Formats: sequence, C-alpha cells, structure tokens
Amino acid sequence: MTPGINAARKARISHTLHEYDHDPASESYGTEAAEKIDADPRRVFKTLVVDIDGRELAVGVVPVSAMLSMKLIARAAGGKKATMANPQVVQRSTGYVLGGVSPLGQKRRLKTFLDRSAEGFDTVYVSAGRRGLEIELSPQDLLKLTSGQLAVLQQE
Repeated sequence: MTPGINAARKARISHTLHEYDHDPASESYGTEAAEKIDADPRRVFKTLVVDIDGRELAVGVVPVSAMLSMKLIARAAGGKKATMANPQVVQRSTGYVLGGVSPLGQKRRLKTFLDRSAEGFDTVYVSAGRRGLEIELSPQDLLKLTSGQLAVLQQE
C-alpha cells in the first residue's frame, strides 16, 4: 500500500490498480508503464516536479508521450521560470523515489497542474507511488485529490 493508494481509498475515489514487473534497466518509466499495462501512451501520465523561480516546487502531470514545457508550467504556477527540481529534493518533498513519484499522497502537498489533454479521457493512469504500479482514475478525481488545476503543459 502506498500513500497515493491510501489517499484514493480514504476519499472513496473509484480507481483501478495496474501492477507490472518493472525493468530496472528501463530508462523511461512512463513509456515502460504504458507498454506493460498495454495502455495508450496519451492516457498514461508522468509526474514531474519542477522548481518555480528558485522559490517553490510544483508538479506537472503530462502524458508520457509528451514533453513538459517549462515556460507553460511556470506561467501556470504564476512564475517566470521553471527548471526540473533536484532529484533529492523531489524525493524528500514527495516521499517517493524517482520513477515512482505519484501526484497523490505526497508528503508535502505541492501545487499540481494536469495537462488539459486529460479532459479527453474518461480515465487516466498515473503512478500509484512506486515503480511498477499505476493507478487508473478519472481526471476529475485526480484534480480533486491533488487540489490540482487543468493547464496546457505540453511543449509544442
């Protein structure tokens, strides 16, 4: 059980877990997840933590088939510049290891932005809090659980 799964259960959110054998040699956790659970990569979302203007962390949740635009997430978070957060800082603030960072049940709640493309699907997949485990839920429930906002986040 992970904090992300606990958060979904506690909120009585309808969800489905998808477990798969994670390959430690995999270089793209999100692409691996999409392939192993046999899901459209546009419905499998990766959780990326960024540093906004060197003063706060924020979370961008984008399809594994897309690139997060630093300019767009900075704008969504009300900042000027975004950079990928330091991996140790990510692990400390979320409580999750890289490749298993879930937008749900983070140790410290961060501003969360979900790419607007999620609106096109009844359900999406995000990490459930460890490598090899995805949670499928509606985009609306994901936003509710994270107090997140929809935003255009994909790099053109």
